Amino acid sequence: MARDIDRRLQSLTARRMGTDRIGELSLDSAQQVLAKSLIAEAYTKRAPTQRYTRYALGSMQAVDPGYTRISIEEAERVGAQLKSGLDKKSINVEFRLQGSVACDVHIRGVSDVDFLVIEGRFYRYDTAGDRALRSGYTSPVSYDTLQALLQLRSEAETILIAAFPKATVKISGPKAINLTGGSLRRPVDVVPANWFDTSDYQNSGSESDRGVEILNKAVPERILNMPFRHIQRINQRDTMSLGGLKKAIRLCKNVKADALDEGTKINLSSFDIASALWHSDCGALTVGVANELAILAEATRFLDYLARRKNYAGTLSVPDGSRKIFDSEEKLEGLVLLSLEMDDLAEKVSREQKKLIESIPLLQEQVIDFLRKAYIPG
Repeated sequence: MARDIDRRLQSLTARRMGTDRIGELSLDSAQQVLAKSLIAEAYTKRAPTQRYTRYALGSMQAVDPGYTRISIEEAERVGAQLKSGLDKKSINVEFRLQGSVACDVHIRGVSDVDFLVIEGRFYRYDTAGDRALRSGYTSPVSYDTLQALLQLRSEAETILIAAFPKATVKISGPKAINLTGGSLRRPVDVVPANWFDTSDYQNSGSESDRGVEILNKAVPERILNMPFRHIQRINQRDTMSLGGLKKAIRLCKNVKADALDEGTKINLSSFDIASALWHSDCGALTVGVANELAILAEATRFLDYLARRKNYAGTLSVPDGSRKIFDSEEKLEGLVLLSLEMDDLAEKVSREQKKLIESIPLLQEQVIDFLRKAYIPG
């Protein structure tokens, strides 16, 4: 399907303002979202006559902090209900956020929140770690910890169904309990897990090095994740790039979402996109602090570089080091499709900036150079 910039601008606004998910909200929440959607965002005034440029700039921006605050508040509200109910069952838990909201790379005003409910009665550890080898772990539990985690999941399902009677509580998912609607202002995914003390954590004591084992109740089994290392490393690289990395991630996620609406499915997750761009040129992204179109230039250049060098792309690991990013043919195909989408956007934006007609051919090197030098007053 042909790319439609007017439709993409409308979709971008709907995502950012939350009106794309208005049907999932209570009447009061929907009215609040609609009222706020009438206020134009600052980026819309920066390139009023340049549609592609306006789309690129808007796609980079963080979601309004007010929307993000509500998402976090709703997760905490769910957590309070869980804690109250689980305390009565003598099940101690801790709560943490993970995912796009925690990393501030979400692209929707009404965004799902990934909310970890971490078992507090026990934790597991790498037996090859220094603390374990020094016999630093004592008082092993006598019960089956997988069964305890299944109990946590079951109790959480019961508590949430009772606590949010008007919400839709989906308990069929193998890893998450999904809550939407009713009195909730945002969807919340509740993910039961237990701590896993990695070898690195046993040395550092830093939570960014500590893993969580997420329950898959369908098998059942536990799956080791390192969400806090991922967040820490994305944040660290974003600070080094003066905010450029997260803008590049949001930009590509928005492009992926709009490509899907137009019939192009890009088989890359949000995590995959963030992981790929984590490897891009930090110095080039830093230029975006003064000229945001340089971020479009670097994201386009780097994805094109990877798409043309699939063997190299296949060597890149996710920031937490747990796996390769492009670990399937489907993902490599997704990389190519995302790169083509970014090539098209970058060319359209550069033509707007240089006032070039479509009949004048442009090399990618020219496009990148135009974007790096272009300046849009903020």
